[in-house]
Amino acid sequence: MMAQDHTGVPKAAIAALMAAEQDRFIAAHPRSAEAAANGLSGFYQGVPMHWMRDWPLPFPILVQNAHGATLTDIDGHERADFCLGDTGAMFGHSPPPVAKAIAEQAQRGLTYMLPTADAAAIGHLLPQIFGLPHWQIATTATDANRFALRVARAVTGRPRILVFNGCYHGTVDETFVRLDKGQAVNRPGLLGQFTDLTRDTAVVEFNDLTALEQALKAGDIACVITEPVLTNSCMVLPEPGFHAGLRRLTRETGTLLLIDETHTISTARGGYSARYGLEPDMFVLGKPIAGGIPASIWGFTDDIARRLDAVRAATPSGHSGMGTTLSANALALAAMRAVLEQVMTADAYAHMERLADRLEKGLMAAITAASLPWHVARVGARVEFICAPGPLRNGTAAEAAHAPELEAALHLALLNRGCLIAPFHNMMLVCPATTAIQVDRLIAAFTDITGQLRRVA
Repeated sequence: MMAQDHTGVPKAAIAALMAAEQDRFIAAHPRSAEAAANGLSGFYQGVPMHWMRDWPLPFPILVQNAHGATLTDIDGHERADFCLGDTGAMFGHSPPPVAKAIAEQAQRGLTYMLPTADAAAIGHLLPQIFGLPHWQIATTATDANRFALRVARAVTGRPRILVFNGCYHGTVDETFVRLDKGQAVNRPGLLGQFTDLTRDTAVVEFNDLTALEQALKAGDIACVITEPVLTNSCMVLPEPGFHAGLRRLTRETGTLLLIDETHTISTARGGYSARYGLEPDMFVLGKPIAGGIPASIWGFTDDIARRLDAVRAATPSGHSGMGTTLSANALALAAMRAVLEQVMTADAYAHMERLADRLEKGLMAAITAASLPWHVARVGARVEFICAPGPLRNGTAAEAAHAPELEAALHLALLNRGCLIAPFHNMMLVCPATTAIQVDRLIAAFTDITGQLRRVA
């Protein structure tokens, strides 16, 4: 019997799969090899953003075009795209209404630092769709989270925030805190970090209401910022009663609740909050809100608006620390309006939900057939296979379930079989353009690979 870990797959089998798939990839991508095997000239580490090197590939593939749920590289390979720009293209690549809005706006100017007719329309749509009455536009979810946390501190007069271990909120400094053997520490790997983030950030485990209550007792937490579901590693779903307890405890202690739905917008037109009746004080959504054009939204309650007005009235005029020059630019507003009015529809979500359910069941059937100790988690159109038993309860369990070498081999093997999934974790998205044929292709590829791994084991 070969040695194996919690994944149930021997390391020798993983290494053999990776070696075979690397050879297959290299042989199939001569044009990408010529262009990118030694890096793209002029770029640090040979790519426009360093994380483009994080794909588990011998070298990057160069994209020629993408339409709907299909991506084509310069070697002519068409792939069913379940990564979708890690949610940035969650509604598909270049949805026709968005492409039309971009083309038309490009003829009228791209940015003015002034509102447009699209802004007026969006101002009516956001409260209708997401519930909260007051909204602002930013360029990324990271920006929106930063600005919202600044407002939370301003209106509460409190210095600290609280995050859940394993959370993801873009590159917001305060959220780069994790638990290590029960102690709050700065996340390893941060570059240029010269302050101790744990001074201003408390961190507790997701689903642990007892720890949350204890942390909020001191009365110095301005805001709890959370995803409804932990999504950026191995997915962790909320246990029954967790969100109700979170809302009760934050209200009892005068702590604001910020819900970041940048990933969980996969759940419904109004996000996880709308579907499950959550009542955030503040709400953030980035990535797909403008169909792939950089944009984000953040909203808040009447109470916060009143308190913010009072703070601003007592504060000298000057730079607020919120907003960037290209925030709410005309191009982003045009794309956002098209998404809200024509793309993010109930019919689109019904299609996504139906095929995501098909994908979840198909992956689980393959796992069962291969007798692997894995499980599948899903939040709406977002599906994830996890190479460990489940369900997972918190961020510590999610980190322990991560299997980088096995996941890298699986990702490469799926790509070689015509299916692209997210490179940083085992995430797959179904979009309005995804077809049943594409879902079945992914299930068949996954079944083939897991069966192969099990036969070696």
